[in-house]
Amino acid sequence: MPKPENIIPHKFKKGQTGNPKGRPKLPDLKEVLAEVLGESKDNLLALTQMMKAQRAKAIRGDTKAAEFLTKYAYGLPKQDITMTVPEVHVVLPKK
Repeated sequence: MPKPENIIPHKFKKGQTGNPKGRPKLPDLKEVLAEVLGESKDNLLALTQMMKAQRAKAIRGDTKAAEFLTKYAYGLPKQDITMTVPEVHVVLPKK
């Protein structure tokens, strides 16, 4: 059991926080991605190089790479959803 004389000097004063600066602000993810994917090497954007690498993998038979390319190029096929909901009778109280 801790001794009160050891705890009292370490207590925060009323209205004082233990983290006055708060959580550090992170950079905007969209801006960082745009910067990283927009960098070029050998006159090709990083994004273009990544897509070409995925294409090469898909041609070699990598089904995940092929799925990735088709999913992002054409989107997923639309799926019909049929849902039946049982009838519910709600009785509202009178005012």
